Amino acid sequence: MSTSVSSSRLTGIGRVLVIVYAVMALAATGRSFVQIFRQFDEAPLAYALSALAAAVYVLATLALVLAKRSGWYTIAWIAIVFELTGVIVVGALSVFLPDLFPHDTVWSMFGRGYLFIPLVLPVFGIWWLRTHRPAHSVQVGERTEVTA
Repeated sequence: MSTSVSSSRLTGIGRVLVIVYAVMALAATGRSFVQIFRQFDEAPLAYALSALAAAVYVLATLALVLAKRSGWYTIAWIAIVFELTGVIVVGALSVFLPDLFPHDTVWSMFGRGYLFIPLVLPVFGIWWLRTHRPAHSVQVGERTEVTA
């Protein structure tokens, strides 16, 4: 018989992770909305990247909540790895080529404006995804077994 996975993967640290992602999604969405509608012409690259970051945080939040469903686990991986890549690339560019970013983005200076949460959060997200793989259902006769 196979090992059973708890019915709710979003307990403890998983729940905290989803809450932090949801807060980042709201913060980044609000920031990008205000930036784009008030002063987009001043820093279009920076503000477009803030909007992209917001979309990634929304997608990551949704994917983490639905990760036990088919396909969403993979989407969570893609979103979180993209997020980490974005934070590193935009962070490095904002340090070494500051003229590209006359105004800050969510990921500028590795998320300095958000207490470096954008840099640390995907690391925890990747750890959580690695340690909480979804169970696969296997049909055996008339019963369904859950395997890890």
